[in-house]
Amino acid sequence: MGCGSCFPQEDPVMFTFTCPVCSLPLLPEGGSLRCSRGHCYDIARGGWVNLLISKQSGSKRHGDDALMVRARSEFLGRGWYSPLLECIREMVIRRACGSVNILDAGCGEGWYLAGLLQGLADAGIDAHALGIDISRDAVRAAARRCPEAAFAVAGVNALPVADSSCGLILSLFAPVCLPEFSRALCPGGLLLRVHPLERHLYALKEAVYDRPIENPPERFEPEGFRLADSAEVRFDMPLDSNDDIRALFAMTPYYYKTSAADQAKLEDIERLTVQAEFGVCLYERKK
Repeated sequence: MGCGSCFPQEDPVMFTFTCPVCSLPLLPEGGSLRCSRGHCYDIARGGWVNLLISKQSGSKRHGDDALMVRARSEFLGRGWYSPLLECIREMVIRRACGSVNILDAGCGEGWYLAGLLQGLADAGIDAHALGIDISRDAVRAAARRCPEAAFAVAGVNALPVADSSCGLILSLFAPVCLPEFSRALCPGGLLLRVHPLERHLYALKEAVYDRPIENPPERFEPEGFRLADSAEVRFDMPLDSNDDIRALFAMTPYYYKTSAADQAKLEDIERLTVQAEFGVCLYERKK
């Protein structure tokens, strides 16, 4: 698409985290981020900041734990999901020119954002990126993997960004808070969502469960948005090591819902071909 379909051009200087207490911009001051009202948040040694205030925490377990983050980092780092990343890159680059402000809402360990930023840089597109996740372990890993972006512990129900400051929000296998996404996106801004299709990882389920169940069909029609682009991505993964098989299982929500007896069924499997199936949808916020 030509420049008539570009992301809205935002001021990158203003694309920064905002204070979770008063919503004013947070600016670096020494080893902290501070707003003009004096609210201050220490920057961790790894370069990330915790903006999740207590009333937003909700549950005792905040997001993915260290085991899931490590498993996902190992599996994705071996390139098994590269076809999905390539689809995301192509879909974004088709719409992009000039520069774009990106918020990865539920960034996980940062693999997708790092790959997207590299693709945009290769295409000559200037990107400014923030990433949030409710998991400290995930944000810590993301800050290591993707130092060109800024990361914070925060939830999607209270995005620490200014109104209309984002040209693109990524929501990859993550919860959606449509009112917050609509607030953060500028008019004409884009929401890119990835979800598993019905038979995603079905062969893995067959290896673990006596009665595997397909994923329910996706029904997502966000009010105030129009579908601008979509694709289905399907590919086989010929996993040839038990480490990869167990890492794939441990990075999914299935792991925590599966008995120890069923988990043990994977211990002796050295080879397994698993089909990955994803829906990738790009929505444009109506002006």
